[in-house]
Amino acid sequence: MTRRCILTVHAHPDDESSKGAATIARYAAEGVRTVLVSCTGGEAGEILNEAAASEEARRDLAAVRARELDAAARIIGYHRVYRLGYRDSGMPDTEPNNHPDCFAQADLDEATGLLVRIIRAERPQVLVSYDWDWGRGHPDHIRVHQISHLAFDRAADPSWYVEAGAPWAPAKLYYTIVFTRPRVRRLHAWFEANHLESPYQQWIQRWAEEDRKADRQPPRPVTTQIDVGDWLQVARDALAAHATQISPDAHWFRVPVEVQRELYPWDDYTLAASRVGGPVLAAVENVERDLFEGIAE
Repeated sequence: MTRRCILTVHAHPDDESSKGAATIARYAAEGVRTVLVSCTGGEAGEILNEAAASEEARRDLAAVRARELDAAARIIGYHRVYRLGYRDSGMPDTEPNNHPDCFAQADLDEATGLLVRIIRAERPQVLVSYDWDWGRGHPDHIRVHQISHLAFDRAADPSWYVEAGAPWAPAKLYYTIVFTRPRVRRLHAWFEANHLESPYQQWIQRWAEEDRKADRQPPRPVTTQIDVGDWLQVARDALAAHATQISPDAHWFRVPVEVQRELYPWDDYTLAASRVGGPVLAAVENVERDLFEGIAE
């Protein structure tokens, strides 16, 4: 039997903890090999938690964030962590975005080749990445989207990157979606019911504005939901390991775990590409409950 393996591609340290961490924790606990590809060092990030603003963090944020990533990956249960080694690109029209070593400035074929080499070595059936507009225009998230799609195709093509190992065809490529409308609306309603300021108000307002537009683009459909109720605390612990980026009183932690388990105990995904049939970027009647659904063992 071919071993089951899932490979996730993330832009910065902490993305692996805020996007689908509970899913990975669940699969790791079930014996699936879990692999993380982290593309940048997060150098352009800000220190968002003053309690973690040490001299070292101010002097060499990348080194501190690397240790935070290692700690978070252990908590989640990743079996292997790869770093592509690019600099954080920051946002458009900023100094980091013009650095020659940043991810956004990297040669696209070269960056894709690095990911292809990892895919061929690890032989995952499932890849997890981002939609093109995840992060609302962050260059590194867009780059993750680009190389993931290219690598999904090129890893299977023996004419690409001949020196990168034997071809391997992943069966599925997913987008992880954190702020789906059903999830945000349920959490927002909980804050309002408890007379608390909702961190999701901006999302509710933006969606209302978008819905009034005649040419609005419908949101990506949720094709797949993974029940992660028993792994929600693991995801929170992993996120808390990124102490420079996450304050202990951040909105991620305000809803008690037992409440979140009742309100919305799922991680949501869109199936973006598949070699085994099934719904791809289309509304579906029967939502998948397993990222490996349809993949023969």
